[in-house]
Amino acid sequence: MKKKTILKIRNLRVIFKTYAGIVKAINGIDLDIIRGEILGIVGETGSGKSVTALSILRLIDPPGEIIDGEVLFKGINLLEQKEKYMRNIRGKEIAIIFQDPTTYLNPVYTIGDQIAEVIKEHQKPKSEKETKKLTVEILKTVIMPDPEMIINRYPHELSTGMRQRAMIAMMLSCHPEILIADESTTALDVTIQAQILHLLKKLKEKLGLTILFISHDLGVIGTICDRIAIMYAGNILELGTTVDVFDKKMHPYTRGLFRAIPDIDKDTSIALESIPGNLPNLINPPSGCSFYDRCYYKMPNCKSNKPSLKEVEKGHYLSCFNENGFRGVKT
Repeated sequence: MKKKTILKIRNLRVIFKTYAGIVKAINGIDLDIIRGEILGIVGETGSGKSVTALSILRLIDPPGEIIDGEVLFKGINLLEQKEKYMRNIRGKEIAIIFQDPTTYLNPVYTIGDQIAEVIKEHQKPKSEKETKKLTVEILKTVIMPDPEMIINRYPHELSTGMRQRAMIAMMLSCHPEILIADESTTALDVTIQAQILHLLKKLKEKLGLTILFISHDLGVIGTICDRIAIMYAGNILELGTTVDVFDKKMHPYTRGLFRAIPDIDKDTSIALESIPGNLPNLINPPSGCSFYDRCYYKMPNCKSNKPSLKEVEKGHYLSCFNENGFRGVKT
């Protein structure tokens, strides 16, 4: 049975106008999100991961601007809709969780009041009693300990992990079809991080959620995601199932990322291998491959010609002219 695509991104281009010049943050990416999957976007800081997520919900504020492309949700291009339409989409159809819940929870209102406000807006309960019942139920869904007590607590009275669960509960109270998690486990310690990842996987299975999970941590991405998009300088360089990307590492950038990960089975006296150089200047990005200056395997045509993202194996996409060079090569 063919899996259904719930959201399509086509030729998305996003710029930021600065005093130094126009930053080309997203440079014409294409991406499909399949219903019921967890799709991970991974890349170093400045690669365009969060900008992609914010573009889906049209949350790019000036000096940022979406200048081209389509974001098709159930066949409707969100980039062409009026703001009133988008207000109904945000939260109700597509919800987003950010990295630091403290920033987005109001410190002067209780957790229960803040979740109840969202429930009243989207579910239209008939009474305060029903609102409270729904608030407690959604906190139970995210496995919040003692939800009857938590609804009367303020954000500062909760641990970071509990605040993140409260944020997830708030987003789920709208019953969205897509949940975007933007670096939502980065600020957590390892134990709480594992609990949140486990929770997201359970919610996906229980509620049939589609999740777009954004992170710079390959370990986290590998734990939770069904497919992975490797992003660099506003471009997607590799896309495939988690197993394929982890096993084959077909793009030189992907290989570089994995070489920089510590391995407890290797000699600890040997220094980690880093990727030389820095991200390209996105005010004047390279005319060819965005990874050209840092690539060990570059060829003459890579400098002036930009490779397109194309399917090189079933379900595995690559943006590289040396598409056959890494098959079967050990990293």
